Amino acid sequence: MYEEIILDKSKSKEEIYQTIFPQLKALMKDESDLIANMANMAAVLKMSFDFFWVGFYLVKNEALVLGPFQGPIACTRIPLGKGVCGRSWEQKTTFIVPDVALFQGHIACSSDSKSEIVIPKIKKDNVLFVLDIDSNILNSFDDIDAYYLSKFIALF
Repeated sequence: MYEEIILDKSKSKEEIYQTIFPQLKALMKDESDLIANMANMAAVLKMSFDFFWVGFYLVKNEALVLGPFQGPIACTRIPLGKGVCGRSWEQKTTFIVPDVALFQGHIACSSDSKSEIVIPKIKKDNVLFVLDIDSNILNSFDDIDAYYLSKFIALF
């Protein structure tokens, strides 16, 4: 069992993603439980990048329901099409939001959140869950994050 993440935070964002991806893959390889793997992925991403909030919302009974996360308390349920997560679910696409204050309909679970990225996990044209990451810094996310986080989501 793989239980330690080796990380050099002095490297670039892309190099950190490249370093932690195979380690996270190894960590998840022998574990079949979705919640356990989500919990470890949230922990690895929070630890690696010091994001404000990292977590998952699972599609359950026509809502996104809070799953494993790292960070302050969060919204428990999000309706389809509401906020960044609900829109990502509805449109089945990744959203990068440089300034959440400018995103119409943003759900402010925390006033400390300044920017956000949401990546949906899609299987057979259905969204199963979304990975939601918030930063307390404006414009924290870009195409590098979208690319690597999509690869991470593909591990499920």
